[in-house]
Amino acid sequence: MLKGLLRFVIAVIFILSGFVKAVDLVGFSFKMEEYFSPTVFNMPFFEKFALPLSIVVVVLELLLGFMLLIKLKLKFTLSALIALCVFFGFLTFYSAYYNVVTDCGCFGDAIKFTPWQSFIKDVVLLIGLIIVFIMYGKDFKKKDAYSYSLKKETGNKFKYILLGVFTIALILVGAHGIVHEPLIDFRDYKIGTDLKAEKAKINKNPSEYKTFYSLKNAKTGETVKVNQDDYIKETKYWAEGSPWKIEEGKNESVLIKEGYKSEIVKFKIEDPNGQELTEEIINAPKAVLVFSYHPQSVSPELLKRLEAKVKTRNATAVYGVSTLPNTFKTIKNAMMDGTAIKTIARSNPFVLILENGKIVDKQPAKDYLK
Repeated sequence: MLKGLLRFVIAVIFILSGFVKAVDLVGFSFKMEEYFSPTVFNMPFFEKFALPLSIVVVVLELLLGFMLLIKLKLKFTLSALIALCVFFGFLTFYSAYYNVVTDCGCFGDAIKFTPWQSFIKDVVLLIGLIIVFIMYGKDFKKKDAYSYSLKKETGNKFKYILLGVFTIALILVGAHGIVHEPLIDFRDYKIGTDLKAEKAKINKNPSEYKTFYSLKNAKTGETVKVNQDDYIKETKYWAEGSPWKIEEGKNESVLIKEGYKSEIVKFKIEDPNGQELTEEIINAPKAVLVFSYHPQSVSPELLKRLEAKVKTRNATAVYGVSTLPNTFKTIKNAMMDGTAIKTIARSNPFVLILENGKIVDKQPAKDYLK
């Protein structure tokens, strides 16, 4: 009874974790790109393979989780899940210890974990899997436990049929998210979100941060961490002739009070000269925004057709928003942080339509042009 319940709980966790990533494989691939970036593992060559690798990871997580649920090839399944958990545990520990990836994307945008929470979750799952492996030890066949034989699996035909149906459903869900938009949108930018109202909540209850300076004594070599308030109060740290010097690149911004959490805090759009356009856009009766997080890879012909169509929409605010100041030729250019654009746009380019700050529609450019 106990081992069956534990097996069921662990299987459901893996399936849920895999599902929220499967509906938004492009979003998960962005997270993989973070791990390959120069600031983390410094493997930029793998960034272009982020999507295929994301698909492999999610498929493994889902299929193995489902196989554990229906108790299919149990020894192989548990062994593979333990290996997968060790791999995830290494990534989350690295992220937490070096503070390089603030959200592992374990549950996509549905549930946010801090790096240390992600690592603890992986450790708990790993311990649970090992316990289940031990508890089911007597049930494993002594020979060929990892091999496949049609004769041996005759009694499991129904389970294989279920696995096949599950795989087809997985393919359909994942493909829809890649080609169009996620079937279920867990992001803060889902249709119906009122950006103006979200901005007001953020302004009413903002997060508070303090800067901690890393100081080194030039005479003794001693190093200390001092928050911004104490740094100002203690004249010994900054008075003329003081041996204490700020170590460049080692200062930290630490969250003191967590305010209203929303990705909308990153919705900040500026013109190429640095003039902020956010208020104009969210207060416009109708705004059409064309986003591109990687404008260099977009076909000029596609952009031309897209610009021609958005200009016919009688919107009071029409902007092309990208990471470069001259991406668009016939509509006004605006700029936004590339990571923030990726949170909004899963395809490149992408169209977002607002009415009085409320998201009423969003589509990949190719769907919008149909």
